[in-house]
Amino acid sequence: MTVPDAMLAIEITQSGAPDVLAPCSVPVPLPGHGQILIRVAYAGVNRPDALQRAGAYNPPPNASPLPGLEASGHVAAVGSGVTRWKVGDAVCALLPGGGYAEYALTAADHALPIPDGMGLREAACLPETSFTVWSNMVMRGGLKAGERFLVHGGTSGIGTTAIQIAKALGARVFTTAGSDKKCAVCTELGAEQAINYHEGDFAAMMKSVGGADLILDMVGGPYLPRNVRSLADDGRLVQIAFLSGAKVELNFAEVMMRRLTITGSTLRPQSDLAKARIAAEVEQHVWPMIARGAFKPVMDSEYPLDQAPAAHWRIETPGHIGKIVLKVAH
Repeated sequence: MTVPDAMLAIEITQSGAPDVLAPCSVPVPLPGHGQILIRVAYAGVNRPDALQRAGAYNPPPNASPLPGLEASGHVAAVGSGVTRWKVGDAVCALLPGGGYAEYALTAADHALPIPDGMGLREAACLPETSFTVWSNMVMRGGLKAGERFLVHGGTSGIGTTAIQIAKALGARVFTTAGSDKKCAVCTELGAEQAINYHEGDFAAMMKSVGGADLILDMVGGPYLPRNVRSLADDGRLVQIAFLSGAKVELNFAEVMMRRLTITGSTLRPQSDLAKARIAAEVEQHVWPMIARGAFKPVMDSEYPLDQAPAAHWRIETPGHIGKIVLKVAH
């Protein structure tokens, strides 16, 4: 595979609204030790991309300043020490950044094979959400079969992924969403109950079934004390984002008296080794779920790479359901 010297990419020209995203020409990066270069077919669009664009989520040191945390495509070049992949292999991968481009670098251990029977379009939606959900819901949150699990934002990329994986693990799944239509989608995916958060009280819903053993939340803000009320004794809350703010007044006496656990993580700043461990677990546990039809990404929409601003407007509106992708290769 011939690799050009320059490539089309989407850069963040300044912090701001989606219109600050603009096409540019940049050098194609070269893979270093333990890295692979991917010729990108599709790039996933995620909330962290929008946060980075807005100036609220800076890339880690040595990462590409270009947005894009997941992609699918074909290996275009391999660095020294890489043994699993060869040029031409079809992969999907978690990226440290740089997915909104014709070529992207990542650690070889952060790439996974395309699941059998799945196209590159759908596979581009797997890494960011699957890694996030599995590492927080199972590795950190310890979800087990039979437990009651609540995930907020059930029709987001994270939500649709968490519902299906939790259901496949044998958990009882509950969720919140912003409309009756979205709630219906959640129950079709496997949620036992879905509540319209504009109309109902999710804490009351969870208390009526005995409380949540585990909650996965990306809302934060006023949801934090309500999450605590929603938990069963000895329950766990895993926080993965703060769309409604990171600061709130919370009575920790209840946390102590009911032996609750509050934890959380972000994926991007973790070490390459930690991400490789997550990748290995996802391949071992989630890929078989895909193979048997228990989990597949829910697709919302697709945009050409040069329409990245439109994709960002879409992800920031309440109407989207599931994952949004950019088509890069023609």
